[in-house]
Amino acid sequence: MNFPVAALSAASLSSLGPEVAMPTYDRSAVAVGIVHLGVGAFHRAHQALYLDKLMNRGQALDWGICGVGVLPGDAGVRDALAAQDGLYTLVEKHPDGRQEARVVGSIVEYLLAPDDPEAVIEKMAGEAVRIVSLTVTEGGYNLDAVTGEFQADDPGVVHDLEPGAAPRTTFGLVVEALARRRERGLAPFTVLSCDNIQGNGHAARRSFTAYARLRDPELGEWVEANVRFPNCMVDRITPVTTDEDRALVAERFGVRDRWPVVCEPFTQWVLEDDFGTGRPEFQDVGVQVVADVEPYELMKLRLLNAGHQALGYLGYLAGHRLVSQASQDPLFAGFLLDYMVREATPTLSPVPGIDLHAYQRQLVERFSNPQVRDTVARLCADSSDRIPKWVLPVIRHNLEHGGEIERATAVVAAWARYAEGVDEQGEPIEVVDRLKATLVPLARSQREDPLAFIRNRDVFADLADDERFASTYLRLLASLHRDGARATLEALASR
Repeated sequence: MNFPVAALSAASLSSLGPEVAMPTYDRSAVAVGIVHLGVGAFHRAHQALYLDKLMNRGQALDWGICGVGVLPGDAGVRDALAAQDGLYTLVEKHPDGRQEARVVGSIVEYLLAPDDPEAVIEKMAGEAVRIVSLTVTEGGYNLDAVTGEFQADDPGVVHDLEPGAAPRTTFGLVVEALARRRERGLAPFTVLSCDNIQGNGHAARRSFTAYARLRDPELGEWVEANVRFPNCMVDRITPVTTDEDRALVAERFGVRDRWPVVCEPFTQWVLEDDFGTGRPEFQDVGVQVVADVEPYELMKLRLLNAGHQALGYLGYLAGHRLVSQASQDPLFAGFLLDYMVREATPTLSPVPGIDLHAYQRQLVERFSNPQVRDTVARLCADSSDRIPKWVLPVIRHNLEHGGEIERATAVVAAWARYAEGVDEQGEPIEVVDRLKATLVPLARSQREDPLAFIRNRDVFADLADDERFASTYLRLLASLHRDGARATLEALASR
């Protein structure tokens, strides 16, 4: 490095080295038009980047982002962005070792709801905000995994529905802002979910409309009739930022960044064109704006997201700790491809403009990128939110249509084995799941009661009652206990 390290801020941009791309627009001229709840690494590598690209073209300067943290734990992002005038460094890591860095400037404000919920509500209630977007995780919509119904007994929801309560939840904040716009005669903003859920716009509609009805039936009817909830498919592998990433940004690019983002070079966004009060010209920077997102989202959820699950539990049990290591292991790469080709793809409709076989091969290449250093443990987190949305639909479809289920069922069995909390070397596993208190005891009882885990109807509904699934699951779980993950995959590969 031939240049000094500079702490990232608006004042330091001019001193950054030539290898760092930076905003070419006047950020003081950017006005907030979008409020985004859940400013994590993915949002900053995806939606915020697309807006930054538009702004560099001289467009969308009235679509700046006000980020919002809903949880107290989001204070770290608040502090990092505050210290850096909302700026952050995005580094794309190519498989051949090339790294491209740019400073992104589309986030021009940040509010932490626990600090001042009223400020967040008023920001959304203001006429300038036309989109409220969300990345609040697959479980953030408070929908029952089996019934799809909104869970009115959630403690946060119960709190927010108390008269005069200061909202703590996404639902409370957003619906209060919508109520104020209704009272003021303003058009409602569009609610744009960017989470990995099939029909994410439909899920958001169910959640926010249900909450609004609980608060006031007339308000619920107004939300149902007037608020737009477009669906979209989002895709970019974005691992958690580490201290190693911070050091890399400083040493390689001369930027001292409290919270940079690293990601793969691939990015995709397929967006339903259903906005009530306008949207940025996203199609000008590569977003696919379409009438029907469903074929794209099912492709992504059942191939990429479920493919990550296919690698995760089995890979961890076998000793892999990085996704690239598992993907470069021929046994695991073969299992992943067999799952995609033989079980997932038969559940999909044709996807306009996409060669599914090429997409499958591309996924293996993306997962194998050694520079991204995505962890297997990240893939194994929040399984009770992910497996029912990504893997179980494949199993149910193939049970109904006489298709193959062994590999998808092996993923479920590996999750059950992983949830025991000890790997094949006897080392402890940190199970990260909102249902951990329920799932771990069930998993630990399954050596005596092998169906215990999948009889949890809150996750699996009646799937354990299906004789074909249950017998396949029992055989694979027994193999995992007796022979381990590698031998189980070797046996599947020979079938």
